[in-house]
Parts: sequence; C-alpha cells; structure tokens
Amino acid sequence: MTGTPCVLATVVRCEPPTSARPGDKAVITADGRLRGWIGGSCSEPIVRREALRALEEGVPQIVRIMPAPEVKQTRKRGELTVATTCPSGGALDIFIEPQMPRPLLVVFGDSPAARAIVQMASVAGFRCCAVHPGARTQDFPGADLVLSTLDVAGANPGVDSWAVVATMGHYDEDAVEAALTHPHLQVALVASTRRAAAVREALRARGLGEDVLGRLHTPAGRVRGASQEEIAVLALAEVVTARRRRGPVPQKAAAPAVLFATDPVCGMTVDPLTSQHRAIQAGTTYWFCCDGCRAEFEKEPARYLRPIEA
Repeated sequence: MTGTPCVLATVVRCEPPTSARPGDKAVITADGRLRGWIGGSCSEPIVRREALRALEEGVPQIVRIMPAPEVKQTRKRGELTVATTCPSGGALDIFIEPQMPRPLLVVFGDSPAARAIVQMASVAGFRCCAVHPGARTQDFPGADLVLSTLDVAGANPGVDSWAVVATMGHYDEDAVEAALTHPHLQVALVASTRRAAAVREALRARGLGEDVLGRLHTPAGRVRGASQEEIAVLALAEVVTARRRRGPVPQKAAAPAVLFATDPVCGMTVDPLTSQHRAIQAGTTYWFCCDGCRAEFEKEPARYLRPIEA
C-alpha cells in the first residue's frame, strides 16, 4: 500500500561484447539507487539518469547505447541514442519503464454503497483502503487495506489520493474531518444536498476553514431514488472523471536526486559519487568515465573546457 514509484530497466538487445544479456533487469528508485544489473560503467550512469527523467515525466523510453564511431547522441520522443567510448565496442538497448503507483481511494463506511465502491475501485485500477471503526479485514474482501479507526495515515495518502465518505449519516462529520486532515485528499461525501450542507455547517463550527472545505464535494447528491449500488457507480465515476480532468501528476524524487556530470572528452554520463577519475582545472572539477579520458583531458585541457552538463 506504500505506492512507492520506481523504474524498471530491462536489457532488450545486445551486440557482444557486453557484460549484460537480454532479459537482465534493474530497479531504480527516486533517490537514484540502482538494484540489479543492466551492464557496467558505460551503461549504468546513463540508465540511472534517464530513469529519474522517466520517473518525473511518467513516459517510458528506449535507451540505445552504441559505439562512438557509429552514432551521435540524439533524443526524440520515447528514444535516446548515446555513444559509448567503451573499449569493448558492444551495444545495448535498454527499455526504461516507470512504475507509477496506482491511485489511492479511501472509502469510509460499511454501507452497501461503501462496499460496492470498494469492490469496483480495484477493477477501475485503484488501490483501495476501507475505513470503518472496528472493521476487520474479512469485512471488506476487495480492499487492499482495511483500517479499524478513522486515522488513515496508515494508507499513506499522497498526491494521487482520493476519498469517498459513504457513511450514510453515521459519523459523517467525523469521517469527512479525518479525510480533510490530509491535504492531498480530495473528499467526496455521498449525501443529499441538504445533508451535505448540514455536514459543512457542522465542520465550520468545528473550525474548518473554507479553503479546507473547498476540497469537499458531493457526488450523486441530486439523484433521487437510486439504489445503493447505483450511488456507488456514480460516486466512483465522479472520482475517475475528476482525476482524468486533472491529468497526470509528476513523481518527484523523495530525496535529492543524483547530480550526474558529463565527461568533457567523450560525452559519457558520469556519476561523481562513484567515478574514480577526475581532474581539477582552474578550480573546477571535471569527471571522466575512464582513466584514458582523464589523461587525454590533461594533455590539452583547453580543447575540452566547457560547462559540465547535469
């Protein structure tokens, strides 16, 4: 239920000699760490850099790493081609696929409408958390998480989180207030227009401001005679509509991302935290993919001096 975003990198094509094989995989998290194997020092920094880009943009891409004489670096939608000066001369194609967490839907109540929303939410692609005082896991078989108190912090609401309060007059105000304490939650109250107005007035009396109450909406409030299941469909449909209207939410790194450098000689991506090859010129540190590039730079620094690209 944590919904931690990450990127899956998969080697899909190799031209030997390479240290990777088709099917090799690695997971890159938002802090820039790579777990797995997609090749050595030539491919890893590039893949990590592009994984962080994919994580923010939410778009998969192919990274093609080819010998330097065969290609110049080019970027187009969904594809990056980069040159490598690795002496082995091999080539790799790596598919970088961001794994975005499913949106979270928190459902308050044990009414038939609440239970129907829980069942349908999973089919609609949500991670679903059912909330009801004293609830047990077996009470909500379709839920990913069941909470027995109104404290929903355990569901870890984030930027793509939504809530539906379907308590049907039982602890409406308490449930709405609990949901609104999480600033990322957009809250829908299943209630008639008159009942929703009463809930708003009670929450104002509790000290909630209009900026907070602005995140409270009333789906299906004007539909008369609908069954509990029909109300559930309408409530979930309004959540889906609101989410699609808002559009995708970029995933930001949970910790400062790695600041990659560019080898001034060959143009390869270098991680300064792991590279052993560097040179200082006029007070500026330059990083290199290998000792050969460092030595070439030190022979004629002026030829390669230019700002380091992040």
